[in-house]
Amino acid sequence: MNLQSKTLLITGTDEFVGLRAAELAIAQGMKVRGLQSSADVNKTAQNLGIEIIVGSITDASIAQKACQGVDIVLHTAQMAQEAGAIKEFRAVNVDGTVNIAKAAKNAGVKTFVHLSSVMVYGFNYADGITETGTLSGENNSYCQTKIEAETALLPLNSPPDFGVIVIRAGDVYGPGSTSWVVRPISMMRQKLFAYANDGQGVMNHLYVDNLIDAVFLAIQKETYGEVFNITDGQETSWKEYFLRLAAMEGLAAPMSLPKDEMKLFLKLRAQGQKLFRKKADILPESVDFMSRPHAYSIAKAQNLLDYKPKIDLEDGLRLTQEWLKKTDI
Repeated sequence: MNLQSKTLLITGTDEFVGLRAAELAIAQGMKVRGLQSSADVNKTAQNLGIEIIVGSITDASIAQKACQGVDIVLHTAQMAQEAGAIKEFRAVNVDGTVNIAKAAKNAGVKTFVHLSSVMVYGFNYADGITETGTLSGENNSYCQTKIEAETALLPLNSPPDFGVIVIRAGDVYGPGSTSWVVRPISMMRQKLFAYANDGQGVMNHLYVDNLIDAVFLAIQKETYGEVFNITDGQETSWKEYFLRLAAMEGLAAPMSLPKDEMKLFLKLRAQGQKLFRKKADILPESVDFMSRPHAYSIAKAQNLLDYKPKIDLEDGLRLTQEWLKKTDI
């Protein structure tokens, strides 16, 4: 498929992945419409001239309106927290995904790309796990509902009329990333950040532009019905990533704590914040996300999509640092 002059709907343009996808799509000559839950329109979106529709992906009438006259949907909107009530996650991550997909199919959209996550494999998975590996909800609402969304979505694949592609993204970082840039640095500045078990294991980082490149390749090659793991393909330890993040900001190196001690500390911290009617800034379950043991295989994307990550960690952190200098986080 030639992307030039195609109309692309992106859900979640109020989040950093969706907004960056819009920027890069426009640079490729595409027309972009954004569906977002927040009424706050980013200045970048305004300057780019993106048509913004405000509403929820769970609203059938909004979904129908958003999909009219669209060639491609990139679905990035999700509920992304380390833990919480599964009912709330399911309403957005599963019901919302199915709602927007069915609206797209009914509107004659040709391609639907769903941004899933490598978290469908859970926290304890085989080294080099491929797309056919065992999925595990791990009794975690995020992991479980990302699995359920894929399970509900793939049966809707019916090319050439309606093609579904699933992208299981790694740990997406870059300018605007809350999980892997803003929050760690904010906590490092307060001297509250630590990594678990001496930072052992692999951070499967994915610079946001590399992710969008993979999405565009999958659309261009019309790989309907396929699922792809996407990361930068570098095996970087958690310790190295967080040390580099601290050094980039001129901050003291974070310390290491045993995993169980960290989880207990964060549990007590969250309980204390709740006592003062404050929302917990970091949950104990985050330790599981920040201490996964192995790399995911991206061989399928390399072979079928000819995916070659263009931005390595060195350049990705440099670009992130430039953004941080201009941004009050």
